[in-house]
Amino acid sequence: MEKYKTYKDSGIEWLGEIPEHWEVKRLKYIGDSIIGITYSPKDVVQEGGTLVLRSSNIQNGKLSLKDNVYINKDIPEKLETKVGDILICSRNGSRKLIGKNITIDKETEGETFGAFMTVFRTEQYEFISKYFNSQVFSGQSGLFLTSTINQLTINTLNNFYTALPPKEERDLIAKYLDKKVGEIDNLISQKKKLLKLYEKEKEALINQAVTNGINPNVKLMDSNIEWLGEIPEHWTIKRFKYFFELKTQKNDEILPKVGLENIESKTGNFIETESDFNGQGVHFLEKNILYGKLRPYLAKVWLAEFEGQAVGDFYVFNALNDVIPEFAKFKLLAYSFIDITNSSTYGSKMPRVSWEFISNLLISFPDTDEQKDIVQFIEDKLEVIHKKTNKTKKLIRLLKEYKTALISDVVTGKLKVN
Repeated sequence: MEKYKTYKDSGIEWLGEIPEHWEVKRLKYIGDSIIGITYSPKDVVQEGGTLVLRSSNIQNGKLSLKDNVYINKDIPEKLETKVGDILICSRNGSRKLIGKNITIDKETEGETFGAFMTVFRTEQYEFISKYFNSQVFSGQSGLFLTSTINQLTINTLNNFYTALPPKEERDLIAKYLDKKVGEIDNLISQKKKLLKLYEKEKEALINQAVTNGINPNVKLMDSNIEWLGEIPEHWTIKRFKYFFELKTQKNDEILPKVGLENIESKTGNFIETESDFNGQGVHFLEKNILYGKLRPYLAKVWLAEFEGQAVGDFYVFNALNDVIPEFAKFKLLAYSFIDITNSSTYGSKMPRVSWEFISNLLISFPDTDEQKDIVQFIEDKLEVIHKKTNKTKKLIRLLKEYKTALISDVVTGKLKVN
């Protein structure tokens, strides 16, 4: 893409030079900023009401209708969404969410939006919506956030600057960016699907290795246990409690505390957080296994890398003599184990699996030498998948950066659309 022939100083330091025939305008001279509706709990209904669009309805720059609130209340016409409205998150507990936005289409026309949201309404929405997804807008948004207030007020929004080309050029830019951004988004979507396939590949790898071993020629036998199915005939079947010891002792020592949020779902990875957990936890040693008993489908399993305290909904297991802790971790991460424990939970709102159920669960293990071989096999294969995953994540990040940069360069006139 080429540049324009002549530029002029925009008079705005962070905007820099713009094409000579473009204008610089504040948003208040282009459209109207409108704060959303306030409502009380008694206005909320389960069905038959008006959808209230909130921050949770904007996910990754797209409309999401997975977390909806409906109200039965008179909606002023000004607060009814119209095609082309730019819906912006203007107040939120997380500052990084301030400014995220979508453009209203026919699917959400005639609904309303909450008080923590703002609509910018303009006839020039096809071009201005691109500005709202540029570095120019996000940069201005960040200037007005403080450590105590995460909000983008109407007064602040109205005084944002934008570079504005003539109408014919605006239409050309909007059409170009719709096409290019659509192509980039399609590529990103394909790469995200690839990441999901890698996750499935990891799950299948672990499950196959810890239930049937890694020898494709091994002789299998029917375990006569529905959830186990066929297993290598030389593997041992015992109840879980004969392979693992449940640890319950709490410790008064000042030791690191680990909560469920520290364990990444389905990976066995530890996540550093700044959370300060209250109360004592169950004492664990290095190589003990922390198993999340709340919502076991999340597969919060961690092989301890240091001594500490497990706070909250954890079981702490100590692998006994015939069990290699590293193998045990993968055994508990296998989707066959996840499924059987998840099927036994009690409590509808906070489903947990009981120790009584787990302790009496029949489970199969090979000898320790084979466990070591299986662990090495899994870790080698996971390393290959990990490299592919990181490469794909990097590509997604670069595509997102390219999209943002392209939008910014085009809507500020740094690049010319022909």
